[in-house]
Amino acid sequence: MSFPLVARLRLAALGLALSLPLLAAAQTVAPAPPESPTPESAATLQWYLLDPTADRVMGVSVNRTYRELLAGRTPTPVVVAVIDAGIDTTHADLKRMLWRNAREVAGNSLDDDKNGYTDDVWGWNYLGGADGRNINLETLEETRLLAQLQPRFKGKSRATVPAAQRPDFDLYLKVKKGYDAKVKENTDRLKEYSQVYAENMAVSDLLRQKLGVERIDTAVLRNPPTTDPKLRELSGQLYGLLLNTGFGSLDDILAEMKSGLKQTQDQLDYGLNLSYNPRPIVGDDPFNIKQRLYGNADVSGPDALHGTHVAGIIGADRVNNLGIMGIAPPVVRLMAVRAVPDGDERDKDVANAIRYAADHGASIINMSFGKYYSPQRAAVEEAIRYADSKGVLLVHSAGNENENLDQKLQYPAPVFLNGQRIPNLITVGASSRDNDAGLAADFSNFGKTQVDVFAPGNQIYSTLPGGRYGNLSGTSMAAPVVSGIAATLKSYFPELTAADLKRLILASAQPTHTQVRQPGSDKLVDFADLSSTGGIVNLYRAVQLAQQAAPAK
Repeated sequence: MSFPLVARLRLAALGLALSLPLLAAAQTVAPAPPESPTPESAATLQWYLLDPTADRVMGVSVNRTYRELLAGRTPTPVVVAVIDAGIDTTHADLKRMLWRNAREVAGNSLDDDKNGYTDDVWGWNYLGGADGRNINLETLEETRLLAQLQPRFKGKSRATVPAAQRPDFDLYLKVKKGYDAKVKENTDRLKEYSQVYAENMAVSDLLRQKLGVERIDTAVLRNPPTTDPKLRELSGQLYGLLLNTGFGSLDDILAEMKSGLKQTQDQLDYGLNLSYNPRPIVGDDPFNIKQRLYGNADVSGPDALHGTHVAGIIGADRVNNLGIMGIAPPVVRLMAVRAVPDGDERDKDVANAIRYAADHGASIINMSFGKYYSPQRAAVEEAIRYADSKGVLLVHSAGNENENLDQKLQYPAPVFLNGQRIPNLITVGASSRDNDAGLAADFSNFGKTQVDVFAPGNQIYSTLPGGRYGNLSGTSMAAPVVSGIAATLKSYFPELTAADLKRLILASAQPTHTQVRQPGSDKLVDFADLSSTGGIVNLYRAVQLAQQAAPAK
């Protein structure tokens, strides 16, 4: 999956920005957990709900839409499935919003509704075993393919391989080249960023000591308790950095860097480990794509951070006067389907997760994950076609490797194996807060034909496990913005089909011709050239279009 890459990619920019030669060495304290925001602070932190014209940030006009277009209208129930790493079902801002299987009795160890899944009250977990254990860390798809192909082809040349096996041999060479590059990349990154992290810890520690404070946050940095000009200069630079990146304190940045370091180490120890195979935990045959009935009912799993954040963007409770507000109205329900580990998801699990969601009433499926090899691609596409037959719209993140997807597909791809466009799939890139050269998030994949649209995905404030809140960045955050818009449209205009939803959402994204840095480079390009629509989704315009198309009552 893509989301672990976000922290690592952002590490480089944050690390270099903080490695300022103004002070030398020291230590740090563990960051305080984010507290529940006040309604006033949440309104500022959730910039993506704001209006580009009125608020001068590149949000999607959610607040304005509810205030001006949807006031007095009655929404209808809609189910949005979140295929992800898991959702914290106890979070105060989510628990009332969760889909519940009304035909299933919780905790009685029976399959009450006879659907083949025991106790699937909140959804289902395809990464768990019948004994209650769960997969967290997984290998990358390249690792799995290399482990299968290397015993057959290591040490051989193409000329010595039988003609019938040469396609597999060519795949082996391609996979091995990419695998070796990732091993080197992660090894080098771990060494470099470990040093940067230590230096930044030192800056933080010394600054806390010099200023006589326990926490270096924006309040301290805005008016530092010192007359030392060098300390005030450094404080001003760090204050600007925090404002630009959306962090509340230097400790929060260090915590993200530390998390990125752990993910890099995990990538080496697990994701790229040819000998590692956690699948026996599940107890299925991972190569049997027809197998449906496996897993367990634990939809939270061992690490629900990513899925909880995604769920909050779509549908955090708008009427409980707590925390944040999701995009979708409070009658929308979130179905948890766990199929995405820390590593690459398996095609079989993705296909089954899509089918489960479609069979249990989801109108929209959010898919904030992706990878660059798909050995069971046909099974996923068959599930996508099945979802289309049920009227389900799928929303997929474009990925976080600043790749041009017109040149390199990421899966699930926006086209079928036969080259036809997938009619019920939207692929989403990530945009940033300001309409300047950084509007396209530096990590986002893009593509004039393969990416449909952009949505806010940089420093997005949402729910975190344990009743917390915080910022995450990635196209993983941009996709649920679009899913939330789709859910809102479907709720207020229930006659809309999946094709209608896609058409309205894409039509709402008016081309934006700002000159921006092409993700992954300093080259300036027209933002409109980074996706097929050339713009950022907008709920206000989408609702206006839906109102124009709606039959008179």
